[in-house]
Amino acid sequence: MSAGGGKKAIFAALTANAGIAVAKFVGAAITGSGSMLAEAVHSVADTGNQGLLLLGQKRAEQEADELHPFGYGRNRYFYSFVVALVLFSLGSMYAIYEGIHKIQHPEELTSPVVAIVILGIAAALEGYSFMTAMRESSPLREGASWWRFIRNSRSPELPVVLLEDTGALVGLLIALIAVILTVVTDNAIWDGIGTLGIGILLGFIAVVLIVEMKSLLIGEGATPVQNEAIRTNLVDGARIDRVIHLRTEYLGPDEMLVAAKVSIVPGLEIADIAAAIDDAEARVRAAVPAARVMYIEPDLYRTQPV
Repeated sequence: MSAGGGKKAIFAALTANAGIAVAKFVGAAITGSGSMLAEAVHSVADTGNQGLLLLGQKRAEQEADELHPFGYGRNRYFYSFVVALVLFSLGSMYAIYEGIHKIQHPEELTSPVVAIVILGIAAALEGYSFMTAMRESSPLREGASWWRFIRNSRSPELPVVLLEDTGALVGLLIALIAVILTVVTDNAIWDGIGTLGIGILLGFIAVVLIVEMKSLLIGEGATPVQNEAIRTNLVDGARIDRVIHLRTEYLGPDEMLVAAKVSIVPGLEIADIAAAIDDAEARVRAAVPAARVMYIEPDLYRTQPV
C-alpha cells in the first residue's frame, strides 16, 4: 500500500469518526449511557489517531539528510505506534474505569431509543470507513485473510484503520446489546458491563497494534514471498551462480534495504562482474519494487563462507 492509497482510507476514517464522536456525545448527554460515553471517547481517540497517521505520512516524506541517510520513512511506523498507545490509554483505560464506576453506581438510562438510533447511525458510518479500508487493501481484494494481512503488512496505516474500525463495529454492537438489556431488565448494571466490555475489547486491539507496530519500528525484513523472489532474481546462472548471504530490512513501508553477498563464476573480468551486479539489481527491483536500496558484494563461493 502506498502512502497515497492509504490516505483515502485514513480520510474516510477521520471523517466518519469525527461525525460519530459528536453524535455519541449528544446521545450520552441525553441518555446518560456509560457505554455510549465510552464509545464517544473511543471515537475521539480514533479521530485523533487518524490525524497522527496523516502526520506520520507527512513526516516520512522528508528528504534523506546527513543525520538520517536512509530517510525518514520509519516516521510512519513511529506515529502508528503512538496511535496504539493512545488507543490503549485514552480509549481502553477510560472505558474500563467508566465501566467499573457504572457497575458500582448504576444510573438509569433516559431516552434509550435515542441511543439506539445514534448507535445505528454510527454503525453505518463505521461500516463505510471499514469497507473503504478493505477496498484500499489489494491483498484483501485478492483473497488474503484479514488476520494474515494484519500480521504480514509492512505498511502500518491500513492495519491500524482496519483494527480500529473492527473494534468500533464490535464496540457498537456491545453498546447496543447493553442498552437493550438495560431497557428489557430495567437494570442499569448492564450498561456498566457493556462499558467494561468495550474497554477490554479496545485494550486487546491496542495490545495487538502495539506488538505489530513495535516489530515494524525495530525493523522487519522481506516477506517470505519477497525473500524468495529476491534470491531467485539475484542469480542468473551464467555470471552469478548462488546467493551466499542475504539480509533485508524495511526502511519504511515503501522502501526496503537489500544487502547480499553473491557467488561470482570464477574467471570473470571486473567489467563483467560489475555488469552482472547491475543486471541483478535491475531484476530484483523489477520483481520487488520496494527493494530500492541495494548493496551487492561479489565473492567466490567457499565451503565455509566468510
